[in-house]
Order: sequence, then C-alpha cells, then structure tokens
Amino acid sequence: MDTIHIHELRVETRIGFYEWERGLPQTIELDLELAVASRQAGLSDRIRDTIDYAAVVERVRASLRSTRFMLLERLCEHIADLLRGEFQAPWVRVTAVKTGVMPGVKKVGVTIERGARDDGRGCVG
Repeated sequence: MDTIHIHELRVETRIGFYEWERGLPQTIELDLELAVASRQAGLSDRIRDTIDYAAVVERVRASLRSTRFMLLERLCEHIADLLRGEFQAPWVRVTAVKTGVMPGVKKVGVTIERGARDDGRGCVG
C-alpha cells in the first residue's frame, strides 16, 4: 500500500474548550497520511490513479473554515471522516497541533489513525 504525506499544513479554524480560545480563529498545524489502495499511479504516472494531494489540501481548508470544534480529537475525527469518505483512503493518520496555547509549552496535539492498512498493521475505526 502506498502512502501520501502532507506535513505542516497550516489551516485557520475556530477551536477550543475554553471560551477565550473560541473567540478568534486559530492556526492549527496538520500532518496527514493517507493510504492509497492501489499502486497503479506508480505504474501509470496519472493523477487519476492516486489521491490528488492538492485537492485534499483545498478540501480540508474549506471544511475547517466553516466548522467549529471544542477539541482537537473531534477536529481529527472530522478530517479522518472527510479523507476516508471523499477521497476513499482506506487508512489515514491525522495529527493536529496547536501552538502557544499554554505558557512554557511550545505545542500540544493529537494523533489518530482510522481504517485498515494492508501490511498487517490494521487499525479499527
């Protein structure tokens, strides 16, 4: 199974457990990994045989502009559902990081995996 990586994608969204956090949009940094069910793109050299990472970035940004979350966990679930549903990725790993939200802490974040890989490292989700 092939894996597409999108690292350090910065997006604006409204997120936060505390009311003061939700007052203004915050920048969230995302790392996305998406399994591609076929190795056909490596053989054909055609974008239609893989997941178009530019389309993924555009869709994630659009979705997060119009959605609000309290927890990073929910934001990650939302993105995982979007990637598995709209892009037919059989397995995804989503990491979301907030910066500068706590004194003395550079970053806080959450990573989830959903779906199943064909290499024996399956994940339920």
